[in-house]
Amino acid sequence: MKKTKAPVVLTVNGKAELVVQDAESCQQLLDAKDRMDAIEGIKRGLKSMKSNAGKPAEEFFREFFAEKGIAGEE
Repeated sequence: MKKTKAPVVLTVNGKAELVVQDAESCQQLLDAKDRMDAIEGIKRGLKSMKSNAGKPAEEFFREFFAEKGIAGEE
C-alpha cells in the first residue's frame, strides 16, 4: 500500500466490507474533502448574494454583537 498508494478492499462473503489505506492517502482524501466543502460553502454564499438573501457584514456583526452582549468598536 505504501508503494502503490492503492487501497486494499477486504470482503466478507464476496461483498466489500472494509477499505484499508495508508495514512498519507487517507490524509489526502480528507484534505480534498475539506476543499470541496469550502468550495460548496463559497458557492452557497455567492448564490445567496446574487439573490439578495443575505445582509451586509456590518449589519450582521452589529446585530450579532448586540445579541451576544459584546461591545463594539468605539
